[in-house]
Amino acid sequence: MKFISWNVNGLRAVCAKGFNEIFASFDADFVCIQETKLSPGALELEFEGYRSYWNLADRKGYSGTAIYTRHEPVAVTYGIGVDEHDHEGRVITLNMGGYYLVNVYTPNSQGELARLPYRMVWEEAFRKYIATLDARKPVIICGDMNVAHKEIDLKNPKTNRRNAGFTDEERGEFTKLLAQGFVDTFRAVHPDLEDAYTWWSYRARAREKNVGWRIDYFLVSERLAHRLKDANIRADILGSDHCPVEITIS
Repeated sequence: MKFISWNVNGLRAVCAKGFNEIFASFDADFVCIQETKLSPGALELEFEGYRSYWNLADRKGYSGTAIYTRHEPVAVTYGIGVDEHDHEGRVITLNMGGYYLVNVYTPNSQGELARLPYRMVWEEAFRKYIATLDARKPVIICGDMNVAHKEIDLKNPKTNRRNAGFTDEERGEFTKLLAQGFVDTFRAVHPDLEDAYTWWSYRARAREKNVGWRIDYFLVSERLAHRLKDANIRADILGSDHCPVEITIS
């Protein structure tokens, strides 16, 4: 089973950059998309052999998530069941019978950390939601989680200590989520690999220089970890300021 996750930073924009061909090349069982930035009816994009599920933000052209799947879910849930957090299209959960697949686009703390207080409230609510799922059956979480967990996960950790995505608070919340019984799949397969990033600023030729951050993840319940066959970053795929990440599970 092959899983792909990609923050496309605007699905309409990436469609103009070869998204259909890229999607076909994935040949994946699940393709999870973040930051679709779509309004209702703005774009209908379907692929043969896949069904799709969409969670759009109330605010037009903002946030949003989608999942394409070759496998019919038992049930689909949008959001995390907390009204405060369920108007930005950030979470889709597929109940696949033997496990849950959760696609998430975590809120960015923004410049001057303006949204960090909200981010902390979100983190606690999301963690509780995941704990409820994991108590029933194993969970696969994927998406843009907007945090570089360790210093190895970004190019310039010292100069970014209080910037959004690398604050002690955000990193601490990610640690708490892992401590609930989850495995960072990329680090499970590549524990010491440096210069492995999933997002680059559009400024100063950051991608060309590989001055990036690893903020896109697949996490799996510990009891699924033995089924993990591979985990990779697809930095070769262009079209967004993020690149796709993928895992293979037996």
